[in-house]
Amino acid sequence: MSFQVLGLNPKILQAVTEAGYTEPTPIQTAAIPPIIAGHDLIGIAQTGTGKTAAFTLPMLTKLAAAQAAAGPNRRTRVLILAPTRELVVQIEENIRAYAKHLPLTIATVFGGVGEQPQIRALRSNTDIVVACPGRLLDLLGRRNGDFSGLEFLVLDEADRMLDMGFLPSIRQIVRQLPKQRQTLMFSATLSKEIEGLTHEFQRTPKIVQIGRRANPAETVTQLVYEVPRHLKTSLLIHLLKEPNMDMVLIFSRMKHAADRLARQLEQAGIKTATLHSNRSQNQRLRALQDFKSGHVRVLVATDIAARGIDVDGISHVVNYDFPMHVEDYIHRIGRTGRANAIGDAISFVTNEDHGELRALERFIGRGLVRKKAEGFNYTAAAPPYNPADEERRQPRHQQQRGQRPPRNDQREQRGPQNFPRPSAGPRPPQGGRPQFSSRPQSGGGQRPPPARGEVNGNREGGNERHFPSTAPRSGGFRRRFGAR
Repeated sequence: MSFQVLGLNPKILQAVTEAGYTEPTPIQTAAIPPIIAGHDLIGIAQTGTGKTAAFTLPMLTKLAAAQAAAGPNRRTRVLILAPTRELVVQIEENIRAYAKHLPLTIATVFGGVGEQPQIRALRSNTDIVVACPGRLLDLLGRRNGDFSGLEFLVLDEADRMLDMGFLPSIRQIVRQLPKQRQTLMFSATLSKEIEGLTHEFQRTPKIVQIGRRANPAETVTQLVYEVPRHLKTSLLIHLLKEPNMDMVLIFSRMKHAADRLARQLEQAGIKTATLHSNRSQNQRLRALQDFKSGHVRVLVATDIAARGIDVDGISHVVNYDFPMHVEDYIHRIGRTGRANAIGDAISFVTNEDHGELRALERFIGRGLVRKKAEGFNYTAAAPPYNPADEERRQPRHQQQRGQRPPRNDQREQRGPQNFPRPSAGPRPPQGGRPQFSSRPQSGGGQRPPPARGEVNGNREGGNERHFPSTAPRSGGFRRRFGAR
């Protein structure tokens, strides 16, 4: 089947041909006709199968048909929400490529960069806005943007946004949108629970599902290397010596661990870049650009960036830290083998990861191939302790001044401290600190009954015996005790 039979606009077909696409993918074939027909839609397909074009091409076709009717007083007509900045940039690049022959304006809205250009874009009623929910909600709260004429709402990677805490922000955004709109949701994974929640934003949606729900791409070869935890970095450096690992994406679970791993690879002579949420937007864009251009061979990233990395030619994906959730595994390895290309997914598994590995194998319905690296010593001892690495992990103020010793150590250094117990003295002058009563306590005889107007102190309200009902209850310490 060709794109010509899907009912797309001729100018869009020209742009698709210029981009080098000849045949639509299964998700595009199934999703484009219902979207052109005006239906809400939920699209589920494997990562790397062209979901972005599946919702972009039919929307551009409908926008081009209604362009003349829009007139000079046009408003924002398309809002696309995505969970990460990288994915927002990727979607914008694809839209610009497909809409290059159409007079449409496109803007991105996300954090980490200056907001003034984004405010100007929203106030100028840009045709298509691609945004992260957090920054968009902040700008909308300051009355920037007019979505009263919105025609399309798209939630890309819907499971990540709804399942990872974006739901309150999305609800606040949707309340400011017109109810008469077309809502589309696309993702590689979409659980039954999340699918039930999507009906809150859609009207009788069509469901398009290609392949098994959350199934890994068939063109990716999946391998497991069982290795002790202290040898993972050594095994990674050993594997990177192979010439066919020319463009490698490595996933780490923690941000500081990604930085540490990148330093170790650099020390081994492997050009490496890092990508995680602690990096600034310019640093993240530069890391992606260096990886795409081949300036660096290895990119170390965390899961937050897994949904936004769309780089052609990734030969290997390495799960340096085995993912805790099946959905994260699907998205990680989906960065290779895109558009029916061939790729390898390597997972390092320690003794602590066997439970997650068995859960993954049950989910995909088959076991993963175990493999041993030739020429690698799996019985090597742990590397010697390096104080420099520990110092890098400490906060900067601790590196400069040293950690504060525990309180017990301070007491041992000072020795025992014997402070004399204060004895009862004369009543202080007016406004001074009240002294304890000299009446006998429990160990010194029978306590006399409370005087009239007083309340026993070990009963409820006993602490108020010094405050007659006529005394003021406010005014501070001096006002309460000074009149005694």
